[in-house]
Amino acid sequence: MKICIHGHFYQPPREDPFSNYIPDETGAEPFRNWNERILFECYQPNAKARNFEKLSFNVGPTLFNWLADFDPEVSDMIIEQEQENYHRFGVGNGMAQGYNHLIMPLATLEDKITQVRWGIEDFYYRFGHKPDGLWLPETAVDLETLCVLSDCGIKFTILAPWQVIPEETSRGPFLIDLPNGREPFIVFTYDQELSTQVSFNPSATVNGDLFLDNLLHTRPDNPNELILIASDGELYGHHQPFRDYFLSYLMDGAGTRRNIEWTYPAKWLQEHKVTTKARLVENSSWSCMHGVDRWKQACGCTPNATWKAALRDALDHTAEMLDTLYIQTLSPIFPEPWELRHRYIEVLWGKRTLQDLCYQLSGRRLSPMELNTVQDLLSAQYERQRMFTSCGFFHDEFYRLEPQNNIAYAAKAVYLTERATGAELRSVVTDLLQRVQSEKTSLRGDTVFSQTMMRAQAEKAA
Repeated sequence: MKICIHGHFYQPPREDPFSNYIPDETGAEPFRNWNERILFECYQPNAKARNFEKLSFNVGPTLFNWLADFDPEVSDMIIEQEQENYHRFGVGNGMAQGYNHLIMPLATLEDKITQVRWGIEDFYYRFGHKPDGLWLPETAVDLETLCVLSDCGIKFTILAPWQVIPEETSRGPFLIDLPNGREPFIVFTYDQELSTQVSFNPSATVNGDLFLDNLLHTRPDNPNELILIASDGELYGHHQPFRDYFLSYLMDGAGTRRNIEWTYPAKWLQEHKVTTKARLVENSSWSCMHGVDRWKQACGCTPNATWKAALRDALDHTAEMLDTLYIQTLSPIFPEPWELRHRYIEVLWGKRTLQDLCYQLSGRRLSPMELNTVQDLLSAQYERQRMFTSCGFFHDEFYRLEPQNNIAYAAKAVYLTERATGAELRSVVTDLLQRVQSEKTSLRGDTVFSQTMMRAQAEKAA
């Protein structure tokens, strides 16, 4: 029997947009913030146990940025373990991820392309090889997103079983037909019952032997199918203490003694041909039973979050204004301004200088003033991507750090765009955010935005 366990390792960006410092967080004691605590409880022990060599996994790029800076030893261990598989089998067990963890069906086409290309480039920068698969944030998907993945050379993704409608009874994987002559796209679906047990029933993962015996008893062994268990990676040691040991026990011998072959999607595809077709359930996800409503309005998952619709509307309008000024300002210099943004990740990772990238895409060397304008607008577009981070819409309450950070990122994007173009955007954005309000604390979105803008002005004066 072939089984795969996938861990989705990701944390919300907690950095302040100006200082890049993570503030001290209540509840994370004895550590300063949740990143440090989860590192100690999850990332470090799993890396030391070499679990990243046995899992299928993805690490969110923004989390990896922090991890590589704060604890490069753990970061290097994760990379080395993935590379072991790549050198041994020709395909790795790591998957890329959409860069800023935004909800793809709610994004513009250009944003989808940026998120996928940045995610692929980030993966290549760290692991030294191109990814075969890409994890979609919250597994949120629509057909346009699969087309972008296909166009960017991605072969597969992982979805929840309710996100596809198979043509015949099967655990998958499945082929999803794509338009305009593209090859069908491969979708792996995880086992709902087993994944739910692992994620939400602590008693199910207390005893590794019982877990495996139950799995073998309840799942028929079909050599042409893959049993895939998917969960948040932080479950293994953080959300559930000692589950890093559970994971090690399963994959270090308990499974082998039961003739279980641990594998991962890219390796499975080397040995099997996907033939079963399925139809995609558009605008669906693994963490909202109402499609993607959780990230744009109140729904049954977060019924009291009436502020979400106002925040989504405000950020969408802000993005439109930022994009209009970006295109208007850069179109006289660059035939394809969006291609400049798609490739900006090369500058962020030091692959080339901004001047060199601009020369490649414009055919001329830019003056210092032009280069400063381009830098401001690209930095603004980076913050504009961050302001749609899904975590800002996930929970009930607006007073949490995550939605406030989304607004802070929007404020920095507005500040940089105003500085580059001379346009005045803040009054419009302030008006839009007045309707965003916490029911518990009465904190309003325009307050968060104005305070961040004041800090930007203070830093400029300093």
